[in-house]
Amino acid sequence: MKKNDLCTLEITGMTAEGNGVGRTDDGMAVFVPLTAVGDVISCKIVKLAKSYAYGIIDSIITPSPDRAESGCPVSSRCGGCTFRHISYSAELAVKDKLVRDAFERIGGFKDITFEDICGGETERYRNKAQYPVAELEGKAVCGFYSKRSHRVVPYFGCTLQPEIFGDIAAFCLDFVNTRKISAYTEESGSGILRHIYIRRGFHSGEIMICFVVKSTAAKADLTELARLAAEKFDGVKSVVMNINPKNTNVIMGEKNITLWGNDEITDTLCGKKITLSPMSFYQVNTAQAEKLYRQGMEYAGLTGGETVLDLYCGAGTIGLAFSDMAAKIIGCEIVPEAVENSKRNAEINGVKNAEFYCGDSGKLAEKLADESIKPDVAVIDPPRKGCDALTLDSLVRMSPRRIVMISCNPATAARDAKYLYERGYKLMKVRAFDLFPRTSHVECVALLSRE
Repeated sequence: MKKNDLCTLEITGMTAEGNGVGRTDDGMAVFVPLTAVGDVISCKIVKLAKSYAYGIIDSIITPSPDRAESGCPVSSRCGGCTFRHISYSAELAVKDKLVRDAFERIGGFKDITFEDICGGETERYRNKAQYPVAELEGKAVCGFYSKRSHRVVPYFGCTLQPEIFGDIAAFCLDFVNTRKISAYTEESGSGILRHIYIRRGFHSGEIMICFVVKSTAAKADLTELARLAAEKFDGVKSVVMNINPKNTNVIMGEKNITLWGNDEITDTLCGKKITLSPMSFYQVNTAQAEKLYRQGMEYAGLTGGETVLDLYCGAGTIGLAFSDMAAKIIGCEIVPEAVENSKRNAEINGVKNAEFYCGDSGKLAEKLADESIKPDVAVIDPPRKGCDALTLDSLVRMSPRRIVMISCNPATAARDAKYLYERGYKLMKVRAFDLFPRTSHVECVALLSRE
């Protein structure tokens, strides 16, 4: 086989990135985007390795019964949605299998109790959008990155987001081009405006607009834009300028300047009022996050007398959701602004039994273990890379009866569950939650119990 060869493939599986998998007559695996299990295709080979290849669809010979109309004119170019070309039921089946495979293959677990995946709404579910800004044909444009690149696909009509997000972005971009505010260019580090970032409270309807800029050179113009946007769009409560002078692909900088209104907006999650700054971590799908947290509460089995350790607590949303059912909440988070949010969120909700500490979760967990803190239940919600050995070893030393693991990466969740299993914890239950319909991402929650 050579590059640009054509071959006929039947797609028999899917990867975690959403690529279909087929095999050539000699058994080589070929990964093909935008295919569905059951497709028979003519495939053009575009990349060849020793034991696998990547291809693209040349033609569909026999379509899979899972195929569906995308409904989005840029879905084949945009890197956001992965599964718009198949039915949602087929997407849920793929994601459920990904979680099961991770725990069985990476974790090495057998005879696990897998509960059915929890699906959600597929349209308008996101409470946050981050539109990268770029220059195209002498004008500033914004939209979404193409897959595996930082090439911007200009588009305002994404149906995963509230319609008002696209309206706000288009309004802001028109002003930016009228005032000739330059778009930031990653290659040269020139230009000013890097991102237009919009967040809306799912229950409150309060909107924050954040302009991520390289410098304050356009502050006067953006202050006027902030006033005009607040006048035009109902619900805007905060307009902020975030300054990120570094030549990096990290979106947010460390400094915020409020241009109009409040420094923060508020929302409600699991019955608790939450304040949100530009830097706050907050699940982008509020409705599904509430289901996920309630599942976590059920797994925790709280009776009212327990001490709960909440690692990687973010703005304190999980701990606060658990606070009515526990005697004490101890939250740990490395982002100072998030810890301040946590403390303020506890205060405005009248939560007296929660403490929040700023620092690396592993080091804080080690410190708590050294102080012989003995939580009854630990809730961990780490980033995609999962937990480090220090965090897990400290958890084992504290010896909580139950560990509720919430994860946005089933592979690292399975790895960490295996680590805990080898140190005396039994994996009791796992359930997948689709917080990101139409994309390749899936969350899961697992319950581990001390043997």
